[in-house]
Amino acid sequence: MRAAIYTEYGPPEVIQVKEVEKPVPGDKEVLIRINATTITAGDWRARSLILPGGFGPVGRLIFGFRGPRQPVLGTELAGEIESVGKDVSRFKIGDQVFAYTSAHMGSHAEYRCMPEDGSVVLKPSNLSYGESAALSFGGTTALDFFRRGPLRKGEKVLVIGASGGVGTAAVQLARHFGAEVTGVASTANVELVRGLGAQHVIDYTSEDFTLNGERYDVIVDTAGTAPYSRSKNSLRKGGRLLLVLGTLTDLLTAPFISMTSDKKIVAGPATGRAEDLRFLAELAEAGEFRPVIDRCYPLDQIVDAHRYVDTGRKRGNVVIEI
Repeated sequence: MRAAIYTEYGPPEVIQVKEVEKPVPGDKEVLIRINATTITAGDWRARSLILPGGFGPVGRLIFGFRGPRQPVLGTELAGEIESVGKDVSRFKIGDQVFAYTSAHMGSHAEYRCMPEDGSVVLKPSNLSYGESAALSFGGTTALDFFRRGPLRKGEKVLVIGASGGVGTAAVQLARHFGAEVTGVASTANVELVRGLGAQHVIDYTSEDFTLNGERYDVIVDTAGTAPYSRSKNSLRKGGRLLLVLGTLTDLLTAPFISMTSDKKIVAGPATGRAEDLRFLAELAEAGEFRPVIDRCYPLDQIVDAHRYVDTGRKRGNVVIEI
């Protein structure tokens, strides 16, 4: 099978499409013929090792000290089950599914095996393979942080980086949960964010949210631009700062700040669960959640796709069609 692999860290050019061995499902696994996958910020960081402040040494421990431990990137996929192990009972050949491989990656390929009890569920019938592939990363990240927050109905939520993969999901999910949503984005993305359901949009090129006098119950920072030192005065008493992207210092000081102030910081990696994928699929089927797709590239142009993601200007998600 074909797969996009990398054997060293660096720019997009370290990615090469090569022939590799096709996986064989175990007794309790399914083999998925991948129709679409995505390139996320996680793929960019794993490939380049450009990580938030303080995480450099930790990154090599996670991804591989001398070189990538997992040569195939890609955390989310959608496709059709081609074969199943002898003990599989939840899925059958021909089922259309989407899945989240998370830190295990391996989705930038023509095939991927998944455990039947893992993060793999039936694809929403009203979404394309590309849209279904883009459900997992942003959707499960936003859900996990809103759960840990927690987010409550009627609260005021500020989403920073509202036009990105996680941000576009956070805006839609916060609205679904009954929050009053303000999105922060660039001029070019103001209408996009408003179209996702945000009642208010701040153009950060002309307005600083910390100076507008507003107070929020929840601030979601997906861009790494609003640490506690900058955000604290924009949080109400009992407010929560959800640091989707933060430095090692942010992570280490979060428990102390949460214990010694009237505000709370939620930081650390998000966890994606199969029940979260099912929830997102149900919302998608009901027309209440739809991933934003910026661009689509064929697998043979995956280097170009990485170059585009590297610009930091993607809106929503970048899809790779296999």
